[in-house]
Amino acid sequence: MPRPPLRVVVKLGGSVITDKRGDRPRIRRKVLSRLAAELATAPRGRVVGVVHGAGSFGHGPVQRAGIHKGVRTVARRLAWAEIQVLQNELDAVVCRALIQAGLPAVPCQPSATAIMEGGRLAHLDDAALRQLAARRMVPVVYGVPAVDSSRGCAILSGDVLAPELARSLGASLLLLGTDVDGVFTSDPRRDPAARRLEVVTPGTWRDGAAPGGSASTDVTGGMRGKVAALLGHLGEGLDARILDITRPGALTRALRGGRLGTLVTGGARRGGARPGR
Repeated sequence: MPRPPLRVVVKLGGSVITDKRGDRPRIRRKVLSRLAAELATAPRGRVVGVVHGAGSFGHGPVQRAGIHKGVRTVARRLAWAEIQVLQNELDAVVCRALIQAGLPAVPCQPSATAIMEGGRLAHLDDAALRQLAARRMVPVVYGVPAVDSSRGCAILSGDVLAPELARSLGASLLLLGTDVDGVFTSDPRRDPAARRLEVVTPGTWRDGAAPGGSASTDVTGGMRGKVAALLGHLGEGLDARILDITRPGALTRALRGGRLGTLVTGGARRGGARPGR
């Protein structure tokens, strides 16, 4: 029987599309335009959803305001509102770049239907996302502060949303675009002996292959958080790749099945890394 067409969800890392250095949110517009153009080179219908990180529009403001630790004051409630607005503004710019590249991108604020509990995602109503994808639209979701039933507010990160969206839309491959070429045994920016892992599975993760966190400000756990979020969702036809999309053309190659970065899969693989489909 012929294989079903490859359906891909892509996450654009906040460290790639924004500049997280300094105190002011800034978008890397040239980088964003290039990535949008690369996404548009995929065969029609292949990219079924896009997720993006908050980058400098979220991590720094959240850390300074402390809303990820709860909201019990007027000042923190105002900060929560302001940070949501900032992230909506970033999402509008991302969607505009995708539309200009020829992708029918629709901004979808996940915190409008998400409920967190103790810092973990407890519920996300995905009905509208699935309906949009069924009509060949491309839903675009993004990391946000969301209602938490116990804390008041918690951060719903793009790394948590990405596998959720992939599963909801029936994707067989999830591409997580970062500024690092996969998962390493330690931070490659600080350790010249760091070794890139070709494949990560639940078994190898338990055996001590877990890397350190991000070198930049990240309130969602850096690379460790990315892999932990993935491993709870993979399997049943869904694999993921973590790759460096700061290199021009890397995203294009990955969308065509290229073996870039690190394959994260729910089961052991033989014979080296393979694309999800």
